[in-house]
Amino acid sequence: MTTTLHPRPVPPAVRRAAAVELREVAKTHGAGDGRVAALDGVTLAFEAGAATAIMGPSDSGKTTLLQCAAGLDRPDRGSVRLGDIELTGLGERALARLRRRRAGFVFQAFNLLPSLTAEQNVALPLRLAGERPRRRDVRAALARVGLADRARHRPAQLSGGQQQRVAIARALIGDPEVIFADEPTGALDRASARDVLALLRAAVVEQGRTLVVVTHDPVVAAHADRVVFLADGRVADDLAAPTAEAVAERMTALEA
Repeated sequence: MTTTLHPRPVPPAVRRAAAVELREVAKTHGAGDGRVAALDGVTLAFEAGAATAIMGPSDSGKTTLLQCAAGLDRPDRGSVRLGDIELTGLGERALARLRRRRAGFVFQAFNLLPSLTAEQNVALPLRLAGERPRRRDVRAALARVGLADRARHRPAQLSGGQQQRVAIARALIGDPEVIFADEPTGALDRASARDVLALLRAAVVEQGRTLVVVTHDPVVAAHADRVVFLADGRVADDLAAPTAEAVAERMTALEA
């Protein structure tokens, strides 16, 4: 699959309201002497129709931030809104329905079910939501990620890059407003990583979706419109129209 990346920062004149907003969010892990503040009063908004990368040193709270923003984890304190809906007061079933309807997820480990074919994995979120997916829609989703000819293949028959493209098709099949991605290129070689980045970027530029991506790679972060840096569970820096060099410099300063 040959792709070309077209980083395209969103001009201020066309920026929209926040797709996801966190206010004074705090989250701790562990108990007693092992208690750690993963997030310490984070206030942050992710603008609709834009890509935001989350970076920071190890144990800075990146994944916890993404999980709280996506409704996969509950903060101990603070408010999380997905569009016009407050997440922190919802029950588990309501949260699950909201995630299936309005969010898509891409993870480093792909999280495909090994016994299912590519098309069955892509259709799974719709089936879990009680819908009957149309095969042509599932096949169209696979075609968009360059895997029209791999619909009947199981994950073990696909390369790592192909598995991640199936995961992206699965994330997009429900027409989500926001895509949450946690180290989506971490397990891929450079060429496959470029393909995945291009697909995620196209979801923002061509389809108007919002992307929130956790990454440790300055090259990945440079294809976002904005980079938010965390340190010790707090927002430490914020960079618009990033370049890989500028991101690496900020990271070096945070880790010093």
